[in-house]
Order: sequence, then C-alpha cells, then structure tokens
Amino acid sequence: MKLFIIGLLSGIISGMGIGGGAILIPSLVIFANLEQQQAQGINLIVFIPVSIVALVIHIREKNIEFKYTKWIILGGIVSTIAGALIAIKLNPNSLRKYFAIFLLFIGIYEFFKKE
Repeated sequence: MKLFIIGLLSGIISGMGIGGGAILIPSLVIFANLEQQQAQGINLIVFIPVSIVALVIHIREKNIEFKYTKWIILGGIVSTIAGALIAIKLNPNSLRKYFAIFLLFIGIYEFFKKE
C-alpha cells in the first residue's frame, strides 16, 4: 500500500509539471528502504512513459521548436550517461546528501522565482 501511495503522489506531481522525482526518490529511500541509486533508477524508469505523454501533448500543441531539439537531445544523452556513471561510483549516503542539497536549491529557486 505504501508503494501505491508513493506512486500516486508522484504521478499527480508529475502531471502538474513539477517533477515527480522530487516526491518519488525521497519516498522510496525513506519509506521503502531502497538505496539512493535504486530509487533514482526507478525514477528514470517511471519518467519514460510520463515524458512520452508530455512530448506527444507538446507536439500536438505546437510548443516545440524543432530547430533546437537535436542539441537538447545530444546534451541530454551525454549528461545522462555522465550522471549515471558518477551516481554508480558514489557512496549511497553521499549521493543522498547531494540529492537533498539539489532539492533544497530547486525549492529555494521555485520559492523566489517571479512569473
């Protein structure tokens, strides 16, 4: 039941465009007793269908400027591989602390950003 609730909350947050990983990863580490690397791996797997749905919707709404996509995709692939290699080598406790700091900065940014 815990995993269902974690998935439900993560899905709702993802649907809002906030990023479900901010809920999913800490929840899996704290409540499901998974290692940080396992939680981040699960988050990546969950992200695939969510991103496909979002991509289809954005293409339908003509929100994508395709002249920039090849550079964004290339940068995403390179940084994903680099990030995965770094995450595998890090101690799970260190990775958890770095992720917490990252979430803190994202939270501060979101709090003070002006729209």
